[in-house]
Amino acid sequence: MTRRGTRLKLALGVWGVLVSQVFLYPGVEDIVAALGGGGEIRAGMWFLVAEFAAFVAFASVWGAASDALGRRMPLAAAGAIGGAGGYLLLAAAPTLGIPFAGVLVVRLLGGAATIGAFSLSITALADLAGGNGKNMGAAGIAIGLGAALGSVVGGRLADADPLFPLYAAAATLAAVAVLFLTVTEDLPSAERLRVGDALGGLRRQPTLAVPYAFGFIDRMTAGFFALVGVYYFRDAFGLDAAGAGLALAAFFVPFALLQYPAGILSDRIGRAVPVVVGSICFGLGIVAVGLAPVIGVAVAAMVTVGALGALVAPATMALVTDVASPETRGAALGGFNVFGSLGFLAGFLLGGMTTSTAGYLAAFAVVGLSEVAIALVAARAVWRISASGSVPFGDARADSGPGAE
Repeated sequence: MTRRGTRLKLALGVWGVLVSQVFLYPGVEDIVAALGGGGEIRAGMWFLVAEFAAFVAFASVWGAASDALGRRMPLAAAGAIGGAGGYLLLAAAPTLGIPFAGVLVVRLLGGAATIGAFSLSITALADLAGGNGKNMGAAGIAIGLGAALGSVVGGRLADADPLFPLYAAAATLAAVAVLFLTVTEDLPSAERLRVGDALGGLRRQPTLAVPYAFGFIDRMTAGFFALVGVYYFRDAFGLDAAGAGLALAAFFVPFALLQYPAGILSDRIGRAVPVVVGSICFGLGIVAVGLAPVIGVAVAAMVTVGALGALVAPATMALVTDVASPETRGAALGGFNVFGSLGFLAGFLLGGMTTSTAGYLAAFAVVGLSEVAIALVAARAVWRISASGSVPFGDARADSGPGAE
């Protein structure tokens, strides 16, 4: 199989995992109520938090295990199958009489499986030659398009029946598992490491803390929109689940379509401008969504925020692969997903708690200004990494030392 064909299959797998996940977001209020959790924002918050807590616990474990095994796709397929089973069990919860506490346990188990499919498919993309920005751009466009389709279709499914998004998510993940088993892997040639060795490689590369911090804040905003954004558009503008899904799509469509060219741009000009300047503008755009007086202005702000997010995301992920050595790339990207999942958790918790206590505008301000703050605080570090010349941006396949050409 050609490298382009492998990239396409892996991107399609990432897309499928995101579609399955986002199917639930527009109708989360209705789904949680159908599963016995009530319709308040805090019940929705815990429903989303449960899955991402498992993401945090298991992302690096999957990545390090694949580094030690020397194969990613069998593990990714197993994760997709486990995630599909979790969604089917959730859909059966009302019939089986599973209480909401049990539903949260199922979400934990399903999340532990699903993160394997997600994290390892992105890592397999990073294994490909041809430019880290291009590969991460492919991942980014898959994530954005998956979220865009999932938000639109998921809202319509939830309006028809709150359990339909769960069945759709299970079917999608099952198809993803079959797809992963057809992928020819292209792992970099390196000595295979034990799981502990791969995780220990992260401690030897402290520079990874920079992209990890940006990944945390960026995904915190995504988690915020997944929870608070849905409730905001439904409460402030009287939208149903389908309407809230379309509002989310206003963000995800430009976010998806611009990821690939933005990734290529970051290969050419470096990561600093997309990461630092993009993050500042991204954060201010989030605040603008919360200030919007009417739905039209809010949707226009969502489109702008999506475009700015597309500038930041692939450059941030590519920064990880620029810094990491080939033999620890799986663990490095797994660690990035751990911090990203922690960001999602923070977005759910911070957004849910702030909205409950201070209202929507305060929540938008806190999250948006956090994005601006991390860009200002970490700007010097990003510029230093970008200007050091220690990693060739066109194709960072080797662990270059300081001063390497």
